[in-house]
Amino acid sequence: MDINWYSPLDVTPKDVDAANRGWDFMLGWFLDPMVTGDYPISMKSIVRERLPEFSSDQAELVSGSYDYIGINYYTARYAQALPYSSNDVAISYDNDQYLNALSNVFYFYPQSLSSQAEGVDWLYFCPEELGAVLMKLKHKYNNPLIYITENGTADKVDISKPLDQEALQDEARIRYMKDHLYYLAKAIRDGANVHGYMVWSLMDNVEMDSGYTAGFGVHYVDHSNDFKRVPKKSAEWFKDFLTSSSRHTPQPRPLEEFAKAI
Repeated sequence: MDINWYSPLDVTPKDVDAANRGWDFMLGWFLDPMVTGDYPISMKSIVRERLPEFSSDQAELVSGSYDYIGINYYTARYAQALPYSSNDVAISYDNDQYLNALSNVFYFYPQSLSSQAEGVDWLYFCPEELGAVLMKLKHKYNNPLIYITENGTADKVDISKPLDQEALQDEARIRYMKDHLYYLAKAIRDGANVHGYMVWSLMDNVEMDSGYTAGFGVHYVDHSNDFKRVPKKSAEWFKDFLTSSSRHTPQPRPLEEFAKAI
């Protein structure tokens, strides 16, 4: 299941509710029925008759029907509440949420050149929010068995050019992996029932909306050399991490890094 973490843009009841709606519409739509046998209250109150109702037999059938929860986590957004309207808003999945999902107000890591992925414009580095996702799953859904089935960042790729060594020096990906694994480990120490982690991806491939221009892989695919798979620096780092139990502790962010540039 895909999930972005939503943080309220301001600490107001409206933005807090908007952040919770973002969660409900993205993850709760699927997960709530498997835990409680029904859709989230926020969805039912907004979507109303357009949302199917579970019969008692159906609710009993789906409730508790999962073996584990697979989570695909990449990034996060700020949630800004939009005013409710029953007349002039076209019916759609996005409009039903009544929130503005913002990405241009994010803080930056002082250790990084940029908090945004090079290969796609929607992915910002938000590792602490992975921990927030896992702890919300723990408290809201009775601490289910969880596997992180996707987590990673993208390089910018030009398959028309021959491979050069610069394409293999993916320091940003290493930083992304280090920080997310740190907060994953912290969530596990705090009781999250996580049993596995899978980086996305083993190798560059065809990505939705991006084709071959975004490379999520820890291996580069050389299109000019019979599709040879070449390990990036991150592949070597990850191998070392798994075999030597190396550790990484991100430096705390200065308070000014949390300022919101609206």
